[in-house]
Amino acid sequence: MSRRLLAWYSDAGRDLPWRHSRDPYRIWLSEVMLQQTTVEAVIPYYLRFLARFDDVHALAAAPLDEVIDLWAGLGYYSRARNLHAAARQVASAPGEIFPDTLEGLMALPGIGRSTAGAILSIAFDRPAPILDGNVRRVLCRLFALEENPRGSAAEKKLWAWAAALTPADRSHDYAQAIMDLGATLCVPRRPACPRCPLAGLCRARVLGLAEKLPLKAAKKAVPEIMRVALLVRRQGEVLICRRPYHGLLGGMWEFPDAEVSAGRSPDATAAELAARWGGAEVQSLGAVRHAYSHFRLDLRVYATLFKGARRVAEGEECRWLPPAALSEFALHGAHKKALDLVAGAG
Repeated sequence: MSRRLLAWYSDAGRDLPWRHSRDPYRIWLSEVMLQQTTVEAVIPYYLRFLARFDDVHALAAAPLDEVIDLWAGLGYYSRARNLHAAARQVASAPGEIFPDTLEGLMALPGIGRSTAGAILSIAFDRPAPILDGNVRRVLCRLFALEENPRGSAAEKKLWAWAAALTPADRSHDYAQAIMDLGATLCVPRRPACPRCPLAGLCRARVLGLAEKLPLKAAKKAVPEIMRVALLVRRQGEVLICRRPYHGLLGGMWEFPDAEVSAGRSPDATAAELAARWGGAEVQSLGAVRHAYSHFRLDLRVYATLFKGARRVAEGEECRWLPPAALSEFALHGAHKKALDLVAGAG
């Protein structure tokens, strides 16, 4: 199986920026960015990160807020915090070198078994199974796995299959080949089975199940939350504040906001928020909707004029900025969408 896959990869493998190096730092950076994110989205961020942080020591020495600001727009922001923490861990370790064992890599923040396996295979050319989304789909079809691929029993089977198929030699090429197969041919919808190098070995194709596998897990209900965001204006500037570094959207910027509690209206919540931030009457600017990983947000946007002093709480980081400068800051999803309403409000 690996011979067929590697022969195909030699001709059809993708030319990606991180494939021109075996540097563990660059491989690690790319693998973390690629977690739940497409190659097309990752490439410009990867190049910008390397231009600013050309090695793990440069990243470790940078302030966290700079790392988060550079990450803005790539999503799943805990990855940026973990990236920074892992860089500092590597830079402070004896010898200041990247771990070259599965256990050592998994000891770094944000590195699970599959990411560690990818780094070990690609950077160090050591055989280690990987099981990212693309590989999981390939294996589910190759072995016609007709059960929830995220269930504990299926997970054990998939890891066992991944380990059994990983060759002892050319681990670097094999890891990238099987990921490329899932990304380019064995895609979620309308897989290109006639062009697949493993078509003759694929149980799902023989059984006519390629389009149906992997089985989809039952969708969980996603809660919807309503919040208000407040555009506080003062002498041609508006106020934004940085979220705490730990927790949801840690380190991102946003307008002052508050959740609309049960039984309360957005207007009343906005008025209370304005009073807390030294504002006057509020004016509704509109609404934006945004889906985060675990909830959907209905954000009602209001504006107010700053009328009085407000003390900044301890540990709170806020800035007054001209509206034209807001796009340069790492506003999180819904608040970034709200910029259109801010621009429309003048």
